[in-house]
Amino acid sequence: MKPIVKICGITRVQDALFAAALGADFLGLNLFPRSPRSLSLSKAREIADAVHGRVGLVGVFVNVPTPQVLAAMDLIGLDLAQLHGDEWPEEVQALGRRAIKVFRSLPVTATHLARFPSVWGYLVDTPNPKLFGGTGVVWDWSSLRAVSSERPILVAGGISPENAKRALAESGATGLDVNSGVEAAPGVKDGEKLKRLFEELDDLAL
Repeated sequence: MKPIVKICGITRVQDALFAAALGADFLGLNLFPRSPRSLSLSKAREIADAVHGRVGLVGVFVNVPTPQVLAAMDLIGLDLAQLHGDEWPEEVQALGRRAIKVFRSLPVTATHLARFPSVWGYLVDTPNPKLFGGTGVVWDWSSLRAVSSERPILVAGGISPENAKRALAESGATGLDVNSGVEAAPGVKDGEKLKRLFEELDDLAL
């Protein structure tokens, strides 16, 4: 089955257009001010407008009050909000199927996922409860394999064209969240790396 592919940390219109053309399912726009890939609302809207209708759009938020998340989503035109902080279940519940809940500590179990039953899906990133917004560090993806859910589970953390298949095989995840592994510099995607990523995953769609 074709894995879900989310390309995160998009900061340029040309990168958004290229990733969408290659077949990305979602693009991630980082709205966490302390991230090197952070976008203003106006820049995020510019990128979103350029690819509207071609690809799903996900905003990355860290400990932002729900009303502000919803306002940003409406302003930019986001499909989903990726909650990368320490949000309470009640906050996540308010977003319902518009939320992706991120876990940054292990082990992640079905019990952890069950605290957030209404979300679109889950994302498991490099275990580090003190770092937010993605680290680009590889971890033991196999520790996720025993976890199953009816909702999509994406795996993140140092994923690149060279290890994307392994990340999927070891984790058993539904899809990938890829960022620094396809970059030339923070926020600047490398076209050749993006192409290689999708070429590596092509045969998994059969």
